[in-house]
Parts: sequence; structure tokens; C-alpha cells
Amino acid sequence: MDWKADLYRKIPKVDTVMESDAMRTLTGLFGREAVLLALREELGALRALASAAGEEERKAFEKSLSELSGRIETRVRNMFTPAIRRVINGTGTVLHTNLGRAPLPEDIASLLVRTVSGYASIEYDLENGVRGERTARIEKLLSVLTGAESATVVNNNAAAVLLVLRTLAKDGEVIVSRGELVEIGGKFRIPDVIEESGAYIKEVGTTNKTHPEDYSAALTDETKAILKVHTSNYRIHGFTGSVSVPELKKIATERNIPVIEDLGSGVLFDLEKLGLEHEPTVGEAVRSGADVICFSGDKLLGGPQAGIIVGRKELIDKIKKQPLARAVRVDKFTAAALELILTEYLNPAQVPARIPVLRMLGETPGSSKKRAEKLSEMLKGACRGISVEVRETSSRAGGGALPEEEIPGHAVVIKPLVISTAELSRRMLRMPVPVIGRIEEDAVWLDVRTIADDEFGLIAEMFCGVPG
Repeated sequence: MDWKADLYRKIPKVDTVMESDAMRTLTGLFGREAVLLALREELGALRALASAAGEEERKAFEKSLSELSGRIETRVRNMFTPAIRRVINGTGTVLHTNLGRAPLPEDIASLLVRTVSGYASIEYDLENGVRGERTARIEKLLSVLTGAESATVVNNNAAAVLLVLRTLAKDGEVIVSRGELVEIGGKFRIPDVIEESGAYIKEVGTTNKTHPEDYSAALTDETKAILKVHTSNYRIHGFTGSVSVPELKKIATERNIPVIEDLGSGVLFDLEKLGLEHEPTVGEAVRSGADVICFSGDKLLGGPQAGIIVGRKELIDKIKKQPLARAVRVDKFTAAALELILTEYLNPAQVPARIPVLRMLGETPGSSKKRAEKLSEMLKGACRGISVEVRETSSRAGGGALPEEEIPGHAVVIKPLVISTAELSRRMLRMPVPVIGRIEEDAVWLDVRTIADDEFGLIAEMFCGVPG
């Protein structure tokens, strides 16, 4: 028997399917083009199964054919469902790159929506009724908060480093320690950034040790800058040594070249006040003598994705005038969000409570235990088919920050009784608001450090019936 021919004959024609009541209803809701596209994709999938025509493929073909209308509807509805959705982060990783890194305070997010949903004074001086500068107030805030002479903002920190080097070191050498040639994520590496800027990298020292004389010996007439990269996403221990910015400043002053420092995950608040290890603040970097400093906006700062550049005014002015600056400038969403977040830092006493990232990082084990017990009781009361307990765990900052810091806390550990752990995790991702946890010891762990109090009720409500 010719299985392939038989299966191909069963594939309906496009016009026949489109004339069905189900497709007419879908067309009325979503438009003819979207329904046609979904139909053609489903028919293409049927042809692929018919072409293989193995026993498993024949079964899958018959099942897909019997569910054709429903599968088309699912495809169409998926087209109109945003891929970027709100999720609940139960992983315990505060700056989760895959989940958007730093969350914004709810009231700031609401104000941001009202500000940018219509027209906004992004480049309009309301006081004088004339054209204004896009990031003028942001730059002023950054100067006040860091002590830098001037500042500017671009769309991420990689762009910031690229723009700075393009402006200050194009066609010249940039000296970097071999111990600081880091990869900043997504296989995006400092040597690549330097190359793209039009500068030439000159490596000095070794992986574990670099001395001041290594920099001095490397200086030539072609040297245009010294770059120091803070290894924010890893640490080297043992027989190690690096050169501080004040030492580099003395060396650079001999040739009248700038010291550029890439802080990576920049922080404006002293994390030791939260019981965490010390992370150099931007203010400390400014006071140490770095001429230009770059850092991220969406990591330990707790704001939107942005590349922030602060430093000496004469150098920042050059950076602003570089043609590439316009290509990497921030939009009104980023500018508005960053301004609102930076304004919060004007009142340092309230920062740990107001900035979600700092609030999560600073939560004590006692607090996390009480909150985990509360969520546990809510789940026990709402759900059947699971066992729930509170366990000690450790959280991470994530986002390339505080790589060695394991923050003690607590998690709600959910063990399904009638389905597999993998199936429970899959169903959690299909909830109206997807819940993302960790799978450990054949259970789903929800670390409460990264779950807000007002999300507890939603989790319990959505879990009801899911494990059964």
C-alpha cells in the first residue's frame, strides 16, 4: 500500500478549510491573512508528516488532521499573544538576564507608562519653551550622585565602552591587563569591543599578575588610553595582583592619556550596608582618579538597560559629539525610567527599601523564612496533589555581579504527587502569569527572595488544580 499517497490525499485544500464555520469565526476575530498563514503552516506540517510516513508519523498525521481546526486556532491566537510577558521569578537570581534583570518599583513603572504613552518632553525645555537636551537632567543627577564633572547615557554598557574607545583611542593602542580581558556575556568580549572601536589592544602582564611597570614599559607614541576592566562577573584567587586606578593615573599622566574604567555592574549604594561583600561604587571610582567610567543601568543600579558614562567634562563633551553617539542613544522609555530611578538615590536612607534589586539582595534569612512559610501555608490550603515544605537555600545576585556571593535565604519546595516534576514545571510555565522556579532534588523550588508579597496570592490561586 502507498502510505504516502494515501496521506497526501487526506490533506484538505486551503479553500475548503477556509469556508468552514470555524475558520469564518476566526477570520472575523483575527483577519483573513492571519488565519491563512496559520492554515498554511499547519498544512505544511501535515505534508512533512506524510512525507516521512513511518508508523509514528502516520499516527501523528491522523491526530493532527483530526485536530486541524483547533491547531489553526491555537496558532492564530499565539500570533496575537506577546512573546514578552510578565512572569514570576522564583529562581532566586535577582538580576536574571533572561528575565529582564532589574525590576522597576511598581509606582515608578506606573508613572513611566503615563509619561511615555503619549507625547513627552524628551527634548523640550518646558521652562524656556525651546528645544532641550535629551538627557540633561539625567546627566545632572549622575554628576550629583557620583561626584563626576559630567555624564552621558547610551543604550547599554557594551555600547558605552565602544563609544568611549571610538572617541578617545581610535587608530591608537589601548593598554589592558591580560587578567582583565573578560567576556561580558553572550560571547561578547572586551578584545572584540576594542577591535570594533578602531583601536588596537596591547596586552600586558599575565592572567594572574600585572605590575605597574608592565604598563609603563608598554607605553609608546601610539598609546591613546589605558583601560581597566572591573572583573565583576568572576574572581581569581591565590597568587594574584593588579594595578589600582591611582597607580594607573600616575603612569597615564606621564603621557597625557586617559584612564578608562569599565565598572561593568555599576553600583551607587554601599552594598556592605546590606550585609554583602564590598563592590566598588561609581563614586569611589571617580575619586580614585579614573578619567572616564562606564557602567550598566539595569544591574546593581536597579534601573533600565542603559550604558552610563561619567568622567571629566572635556572628555565627555568629545564623547557626546562622536557621530556614533546618536546611533546608540537612549529612547524616551529608557530616559524617563532612568531619571526616575536616579532621583530615588537623592535620598540614600530610603534607597534599600525603594529599589527592588537592593531590597531583594538585602533581605535577611529571618525575613525570607517568614515569607516562605506564608507562601507554603497558602499553597497547602489551595492545592491538592502536592507536598510543600520550606527549605534553606542560597540566592545569587546574577547579571554578572557579586559572583562569589551566596546569599542565605529560604525557598518553598513543591513535590508533585500525581505528575512528574518536569510536568509540573511545564504547567507552571503555561499559567496565566508563568511561574519560573528551579528544579532540584526532583522538586520545584520557589526562592521567595525574588517573589514579591503581592504575588503570593496569585501563585496560590493559579496553582489550584494545576498538579492534579
